[in-house]
Amino acid sequence: MGDAVKCRIHTDGASFTGEALLETSELIFRGDKRIVIKFDAIQSVEAVDGELHLTHKGGEATIELGSYAAKWAEKILNPKTVVQKLGVKAGQQVSVVHLDDAAFMRDLEKAGALITSGLAKKNSDAIFYGANTRADLAELESLRGSLASNGSLWVIRPKGVKDITESEVMAAGKAAGMVDVKVVRFSDTHTAEKFVIPVAKRG
Repeated sequence: MGDAVKCRIHTDGASFTGEALLETSELIFRGDKRIVIKFDAIQSVEAVDGELHLTHKGGEATIELGSYAAKWAEKILNPKTVVQKLGVKAGQQVSVVHLDDAAFMRDLEKAGALITSGLAKKNSDAIFYGANTRADLAELESLRGSLASNGSLWVIRPKGVKDITESEVMAAGKAAGMVDVKVVRFSDTHTAEKFVIPVAKRG
């Protein structure tokens, strides 16, 4: 989830009171009316005196956000890449296992990560594991063994399918001796769930 702010929005000649939520790729207003403005539909953004002014394919909107207006304008104009949201930094040892995503691999390279593909390298700072079915979750325990003590295991799974569910991923991570700490939108079709080794169990 992103930032949420109680506010007032003016659009299409009407005004509504409610809560605005800034997600990674869209702005959502919930209240007297539900409004969704996707970043890729936004044509101009400007923050003036605590108001966020948006021109988008569906029209125009002004949102009273106070001190958040400038911050939100910056986030809309310069959204984080998936790799940034996943916390990858230059020089980190990253393993990509059972995940066929050429664009993601290119982004990891641009970020300066040291990449191992196909198998998990010992003492990886991050492991990105593609799990398409619940059967794939059986690998989490062995992958945990390849993590650095403060490393992170990201399970990349398809959204909204019966073959693998969020609760099944969470249960498998716990059974493998890890705790879930974060969920990130990986793409339009996939979600990334982050697991780490509990501090008390780190070597």
